[in-house]
Amino acid sequence: MSSNTETEGPIRIAFMCVQNAGRSQMSTAFAEREREQRGLRDRVEILTGGTHPAEHVHDEVIDVMEEAGFDLSDRTPREISLEELQSCDYVATMGCSTLDVGQVGEDVDIRDWALDDPDGRDPERVRGIRDEIERRVVALFNEFSTAE
Repeated sequence: MSSNTETEGPIRIAFMCVQNAGRSQMSTAFAEREREQRGLRDRVEILTGGTHPAEHVHDEVIDVMEEAGFDLSDRTPREISLEELQSCDYVATMGCSTLDVGQVGEDVDIRDWALDDPDGRDPERVRGIRDEIERRVVALFNEFSTAE
């Protein structure tokens, strides 16, 4: 268990990928929903970012997330710093990162979800990626919610 979960501080989770325009944005939206539904607003901080952010969230991601009740049209990809990642309890990478424990420290639980990039994919494939992200985010919240 990482250090922040053993103290009274919030649990910090980061979702990152290269462009912060697809998978990490979907992950963030599902995590925000989970945080709200579970009444964890004061207990969980959510960060998202990319190593080389795109100019906007991918159109196909906006479309399939809208189908699921999320509006990502006003989100802007951003860069995430190593310092931000080092401050986290959990970091979920999307299968496109070279991030390793040596960079962020052993107190950070790094998960590589190894998900396909939705950029340019057909809607059915993007829906499949979205649904897998939702399952993984819910499982992550289940994991630390029951660990307390």
